[in-house]
Amino acid sequence: MKHTEVEVTIALAAEHGLSAEEYGKICAILGRTPSFTELGVFSVMWSEHCSYKNSIAVLKTLPREGAALLTSAGEENAGLVDIGDNLAVAFKIESHNHPSAVEPYQGAATGVGGIHRDIFTMGARPVASLNSLRFGSPKDPRVRYLVDGVVRGIGDYGNSFGVPTVGGEIYFEEGYTGNPLVNAMSVGIVEHHKTVSATALGKGNPVLIVGSSTGRDGIHGATFASEDLSEASEDKRPSVQVGDPFAEKLLLEATLEAIATGYVVGLQDMGAAGITSSTSEMSARGIEKTGSGGIEIDLDLVPIREAGMSAYEIMLSESQERMLIVAKKGFEGKIIEVYEKWDVLAVTIGRVTDDNHLRVLHHGAVVVEIPAESLVLGGGAPVYIREAIEKKPETPVAKLADDNTLDFSAITLELLSRPNIASKQWVYRQYDSMVQTNTVTPTGHTDSAVIRIKGTKKGLAMKTDCNARYVYLNPLAGGKIAVAECARNIACSGAKPLAITNCLNFGNPLKPEVYFQFKESVRGMGEACRAFNTPVTGGNVSFYNETFIGGLRTAIYPTPTIGMIGLLEDIDNLVGSTFTNAGDLILLAGNPELTLDGSEYLVMQYGTPGQDSPSVDLEHETNLQRFLVSLAEQKLVHSAHDISDGGLFVALAEKGIMNAERPLGFIVNLEDTESSPLRIQQQLFSEAQGRVLLSINPDKIREVAVAAAEHNIPLQAIGTVVERAASLSINGREIVSFTIDELAEAYYHALEHALHLDELL
Repeated sequence: MKHTEVEVTIALAAEHGLSAEEYGKICAILGRTPSFTELGVFSVMWSEHCSYKNSIAVLKTLPREGAALLTSAGEENAGLVDIGDNLAVAFKIESHNHPSAVEPYQGAATGVGGIHRDIFTMGARPVASLNSLRFGSPKDPRVRYLVDGVVRGIGDYGNSFGVPTVGGEIYFEEGYTGNPLVNAMSVGIVEHHKTVSATALGKGNPVLIVGSSTGRDGIHGATFASEDLSEASEDKRPSVQVGDPFAEKLLLEATLEAIATGYVVGLQDMGAAGITSSTSEMSARGIEKTGSGGIEIDLDLVPIREAGMSAYEIMLSESQERMLIVAKKGFEGKIIEVYEKWDVLAVTIGRVTDDNHLRVLHHGAVVVEIPAESLVLGGGAPVYIREAIEKKPETPVAKLADDNTLDFSAITLELLSRPNIASKQWVYRQYDSMVQTNTVTPTGHTDSAVIRIKGTKKGLAMKTDCNARYVYLNPLAGGKIAVAECARNIACSGAKPLAITNCLNFGNPLKPEVYFQFKESVRGMGEACRAFNTPVTGGNVSFYNETFIGGLRTAIYPTPTIGMIGLLEDIDNLVGSTFTNAGDLILLAGNPELTLDGSEYLVMQYGTPGQDSPSVDLEHETNLQRFLVSLAEQKLVHSAHDISDGGLFVALAEKGIMNAERPLGFIVNLEDTESSPLRIQQQLFSEAQGRVLLSINPDKIREVAVAAAEHNIPLQAIGTVVERAASLSINGREIVSFTIDELAEAYYHALEHALHLDELL
């Protein structure tokens, strides 16, 4: 080994995020001191972002296998689920939180680009995109800047790339002020025989780099994502990648055509850690499958866009729109021809070996020679089980008003205009949701986004979800609820939940209370997934989401975001969420104990999230899903919408006004044993789980009631759909009464006002 680079010391290793123990392990693996480039390689591959060293032991407790899964969790770039007709769905969600905190536009844009590459490197064509976003209070000018940049970045990249953004969620909580969460999900469709593995196989097979040239942007992006944000993080803008959606569109088309030649042996995106991760991970998979493998590359052959780049810089660059291909020997020219036709770079830079090493040459010298398996998750990368200690949130106890001074009309309108409740049309109108012509309904008209699968009668439902406030209050229950609400939304649309991916966003795992939140929420997710038979296909962990607030380092709310897909066997069975016909009967399915804990109302009215999350009954949730799917299959229901953020009245209002072309109202009367001010607050604003509002033809009530009884679902008729009125009574006493226009006025444009959008124009 020729050592002409910087001398490597323990102190230098520490600067790269490696502990003294890890540095010692590296020296033992190599039998010598690593070169500077090797140190960089280990530092990114053993970072939390790539190795999952603080999370993998917990993640392995999740249900990771199922009859419909075509790959096990973590085996490939994304999950792969069979949906029949020789078709499979590839889907995954990942974070781009830290890059978005310092460079919101490019951070969000490259998050979208990266997750799409994970899908089409498997041979699947991306057909839909979703996201899950978290920000601090919109009163903060910096937060408004972040919101604007992130939303534009998502919209500009997705719209230019030509994949519809069909769904998502956005929340505002003080704890995300300096550390926003930007989670991007991509969904693709592929025929079974056209899938590609991210594996390097076949000694002597050529290794190609395809796509954009390599620059200095994004160096140490993986390491940056594996450390706390601080006031100095602004200096790490060079760690944020720069994306080009038009280049990625060409890369997509060229790659799918190259796969069709039959000459592609293996293929992987160059995401976090760039050439380093793709070469080491593909090598390790080949070794795992055959017992021998490895890759040797020559960096002098890599197309670079900046002169004088060192081996360290080339290996760690995270320049976007690049991938690594292993081709059949003798046919690499055919693959290069395909890429040249699309005006995309494709260059042979190395070959597959059988000595189980990753070997890298630069200027005629070997600068990296590392056993490939020692670098990767499941191989030699370290695995830690951290200390977990429960620390219950110190939240004020709400002293609920139990007198007649509450103005429920004013409270209701204020709640509808809260940024977490109000219409997100300013956000989703910046996204093209109809490109590719597969999207079935406009955003917000169904509880989950639904696209048609062309050439079949099927539809694919998809959703992202997590109420982080619940997880903060009770990690175990909150983890269950995140999965349960996602599944409930899928079932409300008439689809059967199939599988999930996840993006687990937490603070510093070295803090026992944070690790406890992580472990317990994952345990809750696992219990829910087993109950619903929705295995985990893979995902992403994002730790170190902490920032300074008022001079103190503060963790975000624990946010285990769930991305779920479901299948509609017949797209004609799709159920919308909004009222459709005046005269329809309004039904309430589910009857749990009402609580205000965890509710948006409690935060708004009393300045506290409460003492606990709502409870969740997984058996009831399973029965409810089956009940909803059976109603859809029998065409017994006109609309279905779950009761979640804001409670019952917000759900009723949304059913009335979210179909802006034909808004409809409601007259609802709840029967209760009491109607005190305390009980009224619970009835109107509780976010108790396992409840769904249905609207049906009154002639179908007997059949619906029979189905409810068969599935053990409590059911009560609570009102009627009407043209323009919106009123709710309890025991015949009117509590609130509006016109539908008054509700719409409170609901629409409130977010724009909160964000002071006139200042951004």
